[in-house]
Amino acid sequence: MDEKEFLRTVAERTGLRDLITELPEGLAEAVRRGTTDRIERFGHHDSVRRVAERTMLKEEEADRGVRTVLAVLREAISEKEFNDLMSQLGTDFSQALESAG
Repeated sequence: MDEKEFLRTVAERTGLRDLITELPEGLAEAVRRGTTDRIERFGHHDSVRRVAERTMLKEEEADRGVRTVLAVLREAISEKEFNDLMSQLGTDFSQALESAG
């Protein structure tokens, strides 16, 4: 799955088609590069709140977006890599993903 297909799938599944126009090109490079030198840990609820604030979405929309990104990511990468990612994010992210179906 390439970057454009990943973004299109997230946008379609969330019903937030404008999301795809808001995301910058080079998503993979941005993830590799990171945005900060220090790691800050926060849970699913804080993640949703931050997404909502930065995108001006309602929290329900941001929550759907966060869950959908995780679901599409689960399809796009190997099971081992996804399990490693989820173990680093914490149980509240796993529970949120599982409750989404």
